[in-house]
Amino acid sequence: MLSVLMDCGPDDRQLAASLATLIPGAVEGVVREVVLVDRGMGPAARKVADHAGCRVVAEEEFRVAIETAKGDWLLLMEPGARLMPGWIGAVTDHGEDVARGTAKIATARFRRARMDRPSFLQRFRQIRTALAEGFLVQKPQAIGLSRLAFNLEEVAKGVAVERLAVEIRPALKTK
Repeated sequence: MLSVLMDCGPDDRQLAASLATLIPGAVEGVVREVVLVDRGMGPAARKVADHAGCRVVAEEEFRVAIETAKGDWLLLMEPGARLMPGWIGAVTDHGEDVARGTAKIATARFRRARMDRPSFLQRFRQIRTALAEGFLVQKPQAIGLSRLAFNLEEVAKGVAVERLAVEIRPALKTK
């Protein structure tokens, strides 16, 4: 059902944190594959990817990775983002709602975990990324959105979404 894609840099710990939360989805048969777009992956990140069975593609091949994804749905995430318990049910329920025609919008994002929500004043200073809360999209729409994009972040920008009733912890920003 689901292919997970991430733009991946050299931080192996961030990558491992994200992959760990995807394991239950793989066990349940929801996550079919994880594709990492190499944006400066270091040897440690490559080792984590290899051990986890991820497919790694060059940065200029990210559009091909979207087109050849095994899943009917794509989940775009930042490395380091951690899905909270209950995400599998929320994603499958959303997919079923879209198939039945009862979903308001086909694309979706998770809710930011309460402990990670910025205060009112922090929101004005914060630089938000389009993938901070993940981005769930059907493969045909992702293919269309990728035509004018240079990375996964741009695929997810400016798209109307429904909020899923489950949380995500955004990637920790490292200095």
